[in-house]
Amino acid sequence: MTSVTPEEDLPREDGPEEEGLPVPPSPEYARRQNIVAAVIPLAVGVIAGIMSWNLGIGSLSNPGPGLWPLAVSVAMVVTAAVLALRSGPTGEEETFTRETLIVVVAAVSLLGYAFLFERIGFEIPTVALLVLWLKGLGREGWRMTAIISLGTTAALYLLFVTGLGVSLPHILPF
Repeated sequence: MTSVTPEEDLPREDGPEEEGLPVPPSPEYARRQNIVAAVIPLAVGVIAGIMSWNLGIGSLSNPGPGLWPLAVSVAMVVTAAVLALRSGPTGEEETFTRETLIVVVAAVSLLGYAFLFERIGFEIPTVALLVLWLKGLGREGWRMTAIISLGTTAALYLLFVTGLGVSLPHILPF
């Protein structure tokens, strides 16, 4: 039988290093990190806005294919600009790690999706994006990835192309 001293019964007040938690970055590093985290979506929003404008925005009574993507892009740019202006450290920042690459890959994959969408159609880039996000980034199993990717693409096709008659570039003849 082992004896337990009273100190061992008390909750420990270890620092982050002793618990295996990441050490919070310095305030200067945190501010730079917050600015980078705001500038990246700002740049993506500007690029998406330009691409949306090139699609044609039409008018409110006769919207073009780029109207709603442009609206989302403008909202993204405004939000990112506000985040950049309010980039002071909050104390909740963590240092960039390998897990940060997941966010970068997700953002870059959206740009790739937008690029491929116009060139090869709706279906293949949508399935590929969902497979990347579910299997590659989310580490889902192949069965669930296939069901969700194909099912979501089919549902979006039925909703937009068949149901709403939206003229999306697509490869399927029906």
